[in-house]
Amino acid sequence: MSTTLKVSCSPDADDLFMFRALMDGHIEPGPFSWDIDTQDTDALNRIADGGGPDVTAVSIGYYPRIADRYQLLPHGGSVGDGYGPVVIAKTPLALEDLRGKRIAIPGETTTAYLVLRLILDDFEASVVPITPYERIFEALDSGAVDAGLIIHEGRLTFQELGFHRIVDIGQWWKEQTGLPLPLGGNVIRRGLGDTQIAAASRILRASIAHALDNRDEAIAWLLAKGGALATPERVSTYLDMYANGETLEYSDDARQGLAELYRRAHAAGLLPEPVPVDFAP
Repeated sequence: MSTTLKVSCSPDADDLFMFRALMDGHIEPGPFSWDIDTQDTDALNRIADGGGPDVTAVSIGYYPRIADRYQLLPHGGSVGDGYGPVVIAKTPLALEDLRGKRIAIPGETTTAYLVLRLILDDFEASVVPITPYERIFEALDSGAVDAGLIIHEGRLTFQELGFHRIVDIGQWWKEQTGLPLPLGGNVIRRGLGDTQIAAASRILRASIAHALDNRDEAIAWLLAKGGALATPERVSTYLDMYANGETLEYSDDARQGLAELYRRAHAAGLLPEPVPVDFAP
């Protein structure tokens, strides 16, 4: 009899890309039955904080708060190397112009919000849910907020809608540290035990490898699901950014970027304590 593993990920292209092979039965499931659902990023973090599924995608910036119950998997990372979420506005602005202004954020638990607080220490955060992704653009158009922090697919579409980039937080991070910025990752519940964790990790890695080896098929599958990215070229660009070799295995630089993020966030008083990260096998 197989063991059911409950899995949660976001409905974004990079997460679905990683889990497609398991969702559609393209690889052997091993000794598990995989029950996979989707939630937006902020919801995933909060669900994990409350106990959560066996495997879940989470924001790297939020992981320290659940590290006692979840272990980071060595694959499944969405890493920005000189790019990442962007802060945008209706008119061209300098970063300093945002002091004291109202900025729409995708959630208080996101890595993007954590890094923005390292960049800018004086602004009013207004949570605008990620789903549907158009909400943050509507908030900007209405004047409800002065700027917006865009994550996921929206970072590829904002310019054609007439918005202006103020800062790319992944670029800022690279300039400050020389390191890539891990934004999201997959974690597994420690309570499963070493044997099941190792077995599940191998299968999850195989799902990512299958997607990378069958990229065109995966892109066609993603397009059939609909979403913000409506052309093969757009989906391919997004996957180039967030579902690549770093997703199959975190590089040493990405692991250093992760540790540096926690170090800086702790030093700035944004994390209660430093978090040593132990990766699952």
